[in-house]
Amino acid sequence: MTRILYDLAAADPNFRFSPYCWRIKLALAHKNLTYETVPWRFTDKDVIAFSGQDKVPVLVDDGITIHDSQAIAEYLETAYPHEASLFGDPPSRALTRFIKFWAEDTLHRTIAPIVMPDIFKILDPKDQPYFRRTREAMIGMTIEELAAKRDSFLPLFHAALQPLRHTLAAQPFIAGAITSYADHIAWGALKWATMTSSTPLLADDDPIIPWMQAILDTYGL
Repeated sequence: MTRILYDLAAADPNFRFSPYCWRIKLALAHKNLTYETVPWRFTDKDVIAFSGQDKVPVLVDDGITIHDSQAIAEYLETAYPHEASLFGDPPSRALTRFIKFWAEDTLHRTIAPIVMPDIFKILDPKDQPYFRRTREAMIGMTIEELAAKRDSFLPLFHAALQPLRHTLAAQPFIAGAITSYADHIAWGALKWATMTSSTPLLADDDPIIPWMQAILDTYGL
């Protein structure tokens, strides 16, 4: 069986930075499922047109096509019930829903203005006009204005991380003793931030750093 994941790439095809794609790569590792990736760029809309939409991640699993990270995670949980659960028991699933909304409505919004100028620089030149047009419309500033105000966005980012820091001070992972999709969501956001930022975003003694490494160690990545 061949699984194919269409995964957002920079100009360097090996540089993959989408927080949503990272969620699914961790979910596949959690389920102990092998897969191949296809580097995809923002303007490669025709490449994934078969999925009926124009964003990644897109997973093709033995002829079944699924898009949207949440839908893919739900699919993996249903299709592979004998592998480790992504969500755990019902209370943990409810917690995961909260983490999803916190990550997307709060954490992503504090990361985006910090890293957008850095992401712009690493994109394939064919993607840069699309990225500039769509992101400047989204954020209400030019890429250059964002870069000039970068330091002013950092306090909001660190404030958004405080609930995660407090949680990790009390337990190894978000849902408790073992990793889950809740960790995948938050980890994906922070991987996106730390790998695209031109300067370090986390202090060496930040408890988030060993948590991020523990997740990599869990999955042998």
